[in-house]
Amino acid sequence: MKRSLVVATLASLTLAGCGASSADTGAATEDTVGVTAAFYPLAYAVERVGGDRVTVSSLTKPGAEPHDVELTPKDVATLGRSAVVVYEKGFQPAVDEAVTQVDAEKVLDVSTSVDLTIEATHDGHEHGKQEGTEEGIDPHFWLDPTRYASAVEAISDRLAKADPAGATAYAANADAFVAELTALDTEFAAALKTCTTRELVTGHAAFAYLADRYDLHQVGIAGVSPDTEPNAAAMKEIIEHVREAGVKTVYAETLVSKDLTETIARETGATVAVLDPIEGLSDASAGKNYLEVMRSNLATLVKGQGCS
Repeated sequence: MKRSLVVATLASLTLAGCGASSADTGAATEDTVGVTAAFYPLAYAVERVGGDRVTVSSLTKPGAEPHDVELTPKDVATLGRSAVVVYEKGFQPAVDEAVTQVDAEKVLDVSTSVDLTIEATHDGHEHGKQEGTEEGIDPHFWLDPTRYASAVEAISDRLAKADPAGATAYAANADAFVAELTALDTEFAAALKTCTTRELVTGHAAFAYLADRYDLHQVGIAGVSPDTEPNAAAMKEIIEHVREAGVKTVYAETLVSKDLTETIARETGATVAVLDPIEGLSDASAGKNYLEVMRSNLATLVKGQGCS
């Protein structure tokens, strides 16, 4: 979206007032706090923490790939009317730009509350970098339940600031959700403790935090953004790595093309399974919410990595 459109749309809100319904804008009703979240994991966390005290709108529609989301004037209007905006700086450029036009007191950037220090690479090696490979900080923190818990706690604090009367409810909801995430973390650690291979070959480099948490080594076929594809030399290197490491399963995703993953599988004899980075839910998702999809991912990993 052009910066001028963002500015013009937000400026028009002063004239438009709040005449649109919450169903149209994601704004609060008389009894709820209006929250806009940038994409699914953030929206889900807000829903779990906010409960019936919040009305949540997501800027990334169900089934959409969030990295390259483009905002409509209606989306920008939703930001302007929201009491709280939750996003992750550096993950969605269009959202980053739009948020600069929102009152900073309304905004929570979860990247300031979560440990985002792990680089995602897709060159097939821990060290070195060749032409056609990409390095950068992995933004997909929610695939590590312990890092996701940090975002949940930050969301609770921000909602309490916007709605002090709900502070106790938000804290209780956050504690309950964090307890579920702690249990999920325990399940992953136990199930992935002993595996035939710890090499994790994925459709794009979205699983660095999951891999770090559970002692796996990620090799992403595409980059941090799934449309950052490797060149022929990088593909050859990944194919050689899969063969040499004896990898039996490579992982495609739900929201992006499986072509590269299927190419690797054909060249190596590996099987293709689906591992969901949970950037957005769709009809193809193996579950109705974050927890269900994470547990489906765990079952897929146990089978694909040969864990016992």
